[in-house]
Amino acid sequence: MELYYTFSVLIVLASFFAYLNLRFLKLPGTIGIMIIAMLVSVGIRLLGDSYFPATTKHFFDLIKEFDFNEILMGAMLNFLLFAGALHVNMSDLKEQKVPIMIYSTVSVVLSALIISVLLFYIAPLFGIKIPYLFCLVFGTLISPTDPIVVLGVLKQAKVPKRIETKIVGESLFNDGVAVVMFAVVLKMATDPAFDMSFGSIAWLFAKEGIGGLLLGAVLGYTASRVMKKIDDYKVSVLITLSIVMGGFLIAQSLHVSSPLAMVVAGLIIGNYGKKVAMSEVTQDYLGKFWELIDEILNAILFLFIGFELLLLPDLNKQLLTGLVAIFIVLFSRLTSIVLPWKFFDIFKFFGIKSAYNKGSLMVLVWGGIRGGVSIALVLSMPEGEYKNLLLEVTYIVVLFSIVVQGLTVGKLAKRVLEKE
Repeated sequence: MELYYTFSVLIVLASFFAYLNLRFLKLPGTIGIMIIAMLVSVGIRLLGDSYFPATTKHFFDLIKEFDFNEILMGAMLNFLLFAGALHVNMSDLKEQKVPIMIYSTVSVVLSALIISVLLFYIAPLFGIKIPYLFCLVFGTLISPTDPIVVLGVLKQAKVPKRIETKIVGESLFNDGVAVVMFAVVLKMATDPAFDMSFGSIAWLFAKEGIGGLLLGAVLGYTASRVMKKIDDYKVSVLITLSIVMGGFLIAQSLHVSSPLAMVVAGLIIGNYGKKVAMSEVTQDYLGKFWELIDEILNAILFLFIGFELLLLPDLNKQLLTGLVAIFIVLFSRLTSIVLPWKFFDIFKFFGIKSAYNKGSLMVLVWGGIRGGVSIALVLSMPEGEYKNLLLEVTYIVVLFSIVVQGLTVGKLAKRVLEKE
């Protein structure tokens, strides 16, 4: 009953904020909801205890009881990644498979390393000493981009499919890769008994990553073959729900990456499954169902990101460090995208060339928006002296990323498009 009560309050607030945004602010939906939630949070922190203390305490308790990490990483992320992958055209991805593969793997690792090194050497200049492994933890949790925000913004900006696919394809896969990398690095930083040999780390990566890809392929192909036997839109919707919810439980029990599994399953069902197993009616119902799920969960996700401001101990304390971290993250994003792009000259010898020009690379760099995944990952850290520090810095980076980059990436994409 408590969970039902919490979700009821969040749904009511999300619908009310969505109305206010559409009626007055007219910002992209998720960003507008988050900004209103933040303004309400500021109002509660400034005036709540003075004017309505009982209600303020009750609301604080409600937000604290909402396990954001478990809800997002254990449920919402799987739904959002599956819904996003379901609408991606596999043929578009195949045309750019080499760049997407490199940007979602090599670039993520490179970004995490650059961030960790720069933070380790720059933080002491502001009187803050962070052990290198915890700098690396921050690098891994802040490296994954949020495909959900970018996709919503680019759609509103009416960006052509070719640019949209490039950015979303990279974002879908780098979420899964970064989550796997974070799990390994966090274990290295917090578990003294962890075997830090190359073989042990490589095995964890292989088990989580390759295991997740294989599980997703099995789930997607099996579901497609099953749906082919019936072609009923009601049962097909139930089957896809069972893939996401049951697939997460299987991934947890096998200790493989559920985000990667959901991306692969969504791609297979959205392409192979639609082609061989679904009539136009089934495709229409399935597409609209998952589009609604996507919109509702995103509204709740960004509502909670806004209300997360209530739980931060002292944002002012780490404001300067957070501002420096913004530039570090942007620099690492630029470097981790441009360096692999330069090395595509090597692939030309084998007949492989980059599908990215300078314009789309600019959009890719600025469109690397950080979101709820980063906050959920930092919240999943065990309690310790560095958790609050990293939480506050992460929130500042995510806030800048969503508001500033999220509101301007569409205009940048339009400008780039005009020059192409």
